[in-house]
Amino acid sequence: MTYTVLIPARLASTRLPNKPLADIGGAPMVVRVAQRVLSGANPPGRVRVVVAGDSPLIIEACQAHGIEAVLTRTDHPSGSDRLAQACDLLRLANDEIVVNVQGDEPLIDPSLVAAVANLLIKQPLASMSTAAHAIESEAEFNNRNVVKVVLDAQQLALYFSRAPIPCWRDQPLGDGAALPNPAPLRHIGLYAYRVGFLRRFPAMAQAPLEITESLEQLRALWHGHRIAVHIATHAPGPGVDTQEDLERVRRLFGA
Repeated sequence: MTYTVLIPARLASTRLPNKPLADIGGAPMVVRVAQRVLSGANPPGRVRVVVAGDSPLIIEACQAHGIEAVLTRTDHPSGSDRLAQACDLLRLANDEIVVNVQGDEPLIDPSLVAAVANLLIKQPLASMSTAAHAIESEAEFNNRNVVKVVLDAQQLALYFSRAPIPCWRDQPLGDGAALPNPAPLRHIGLYAYRVGFLRRFPAMAQAPLEITESLEQLRALWHGHRIAVHIATHAPGPGVDTQEDLERVRRLFGA
C-alpha cells in the first residue's frame, strides 16, 4: 500500500519570517524537507511527497525544484485543517494514508516517516499513528515541555501527558533515583492519518483533556479513536525555530 507525505508550510512565522523559503545550501528549507523524505522513501518510488503551502511563493519555490505542491487557504485555524484541505485538493480516497511532516524539519529521519506510515497500514484498529522514544534522564521525564505517552499491549496509546507518566508509586524520583523500567516514552510529534479520519478530525469537538494538557492528539482518544505508536531507537533531529537553528542546519549542509 502506498502513502502520501504532506508537508504543511506557512509563510508567516513570528520567530523566523519566511521560514519555509529560508535558503539551505541553495534550496528553500521546505524543499530540503521534501528531498530528505524522498531520499529514504520506503517502498522506493511508491511514496508521494506534497507540500501544502499557504502562499504562491512557496508553491513556485517547490515547483522550481521539482517538488509537488498545492496551494491551501491562509485562514486555517489549525494544521489539521490545512492537511484536510490538501487531501481534498489531491482527491485522496478516505482509505488512503497520509503522513504529516513539518516543513521546518530538514533533518527528519526518512526511515522514521516510513515506520510511522507502515505501522498504521498494519494496524487496522488505529485511525492515527505516531512515534516515541525512551526517556533517559530524570530532568526530561519531569519537564512539562516533554510530552510523554503510555501504551497498551498492542502499542496503542492509552494517554499522552505533560506530566511524568507512568508514575512510579513505590520509588519516587529525586536524589538520583533511577527511572522506571521499562523506560518511560517521549512522544515524537510525527503523525500518520487515515484520510477519512483526518477529514472528520477538525470538526470534532475539543476534548476537556485536550484543553487542559494543550495536546491536540487527546481529542482523538477522547472521541474513541486509537493511535498506534512506533517505538524509535533514538530521538529525531531538531527542527528549525530560530535564526540560530537555521545557521546550525546550514553548516550541516555545508552552506
